[in-house]
Amino acid sequence: MSKTNSEKKIYLEEYLQDAARKFIDRETAGGVLLIICMVIALVLANSPLSESYHHFWEIQVSLQIDRYKFSEPLHFLVNDGLMVIFFFVVGLEIKREFYAGYLSDFKKATLPMFAALGGMVVPAGIYIIFNAGTENSNGWGVPIATDIAFSLGIISLLGKRIPLSVKVFLTALAIVDDIGAVMVIAIFYSTDISWLYIGICGGIVLLSFALNKLKVNNSYIFLVVGICLWLMFLQTGIHPTLTGVLLAFTIPIKPRMGDKDFEELSKGHLSQFNEVKHPEKSVVENKPQLKVIEGIRKITKKFNPMAVRLESRLEGLNSFFVMPVFALANAGVTFGKGWSDVLFEPLGLGIFLGLAVGKAGGISLFSWLALKTKISHMPDGGSFSGIIGIGFMAGIGFTMSLFISNLAFENDVLSDAKIAVLVASFVAAIIGYIYLRLIYRNKPNEKSEGDSGNQRV
Repeated sequence: MSKTNSEKKIYLEEYLQDAARKFIDRETAGGVLLIICMVIALVLANSPLSESYHHFWEIQVSLQIDRYKFSEPLHFLVNDGLMVIFFFVVGLEIKREFYAGYLSDFKKATLPMFAALGGMVVPAGIYIIFNAGTENSNGWGVPIATDIAFSLGIISLLGKRIPLSVKVFLTALAIVDDIGAVMVIAIFYSTDISWLYIGICGGIVLLSFALNKLKVNNSYIFLVVGICLWLMFLQTGIHPTLTGVLLAFTIPIKPRMGDKDFEELSKGHLSQFNEVKHPEKSVVENKPQLKVIEGIRKITKKFNPMAVRLESRLEGLNSFFVMPVFALANAGVTFGKGWSDVLFEPLGLGIFLGLAVGKAGGISLFSWLALKTKISHMPDGGSFSGIIGIGFMAGIGFTMSLFISNLAFENDVLSDAKIAVLVASFVAAIIGYIYLRLIYRNKPNEKSEGDSGNQRV
């Protein structure tokens, strides 16, 4: 590899790592907001406003264009429409991690991969033990998920005593977990498959890949493709939110311009900017300067990968709007008389033990096996006790667990599943918080924020 290409790769990796650090910060803040929205939903669902709360999400939203009429409840638009953005951001995160993040290094990636595998297999196994042969046996996917925003939000309450490596490991584990959850949804929670529409969707995905190869750099074109893909996915029998992940994989992640060209063009534009500046005019009044600024914007857009641009733009929307709205629409479970009995029934017990116990047990066991067999090595500043703490935090299923519950169950069973998810997530959060606080007592973060650029995320 030439020196120029090496420098370009190093620059791009640093850029992507910076994007990853911003992602962790936003997910942390978003996790706190998620907790607030969950509490609001629970309060409303168990107050005199309960009927109005549930009725609100059933309001029909209709749209008619010529002969085509679309009419669905607000709850559908949140779970099957708005959550496409959530899955799109998940897809971009996965792509970034494999391209120049924690998962791009095989030795580093194997540990969170094994941990995530254990965190899915063991909880699913626990659920099946309690529910095999029953009408609720298909709910085994509910306890396999991890809510990264919620988990990072709880960890943020511990401040800088938690090492950056612990947060990075949790993020990588949760992203691998998301890959598993997406595959489970696509394979096991799809009904009445239409191969005709799947073929059409495949053609649209290939078109999006072709746009990538043709170096199309206009995100609005991909937006139109994404809308068409979502509309076709509604007819496939596969959950339409997977549109987001598939589309994300086709988004360009390599710069459309080399770093040398970018540097030379930037210098030329800055030189021009100084030449046309006027001592008596502000930039707003100086049209030649505004023209130069527009030129800088265009070359920056070519150098800044579209996947990074979109992830940066949508992270805030995802963390501070999409996920909170999802929580408001889905966390509002009414705790009726005898709700505590849910946890002693096979359904509730399978979900509760799967998340609150199985996650930590599976992650710890599979991590221990990976380390013992030397398939993986411990990350810098990491410890096995820290992995156990992360295992409990990963038991916070919330968003994805509630999402899979909606696919697996209906009516009263769905309500019971949601109660089990919420209680298990709460218990896992409390145990994880106390455990991490004890093992990292008086231990400052081994890497300050200023040094975090050296930590590959």
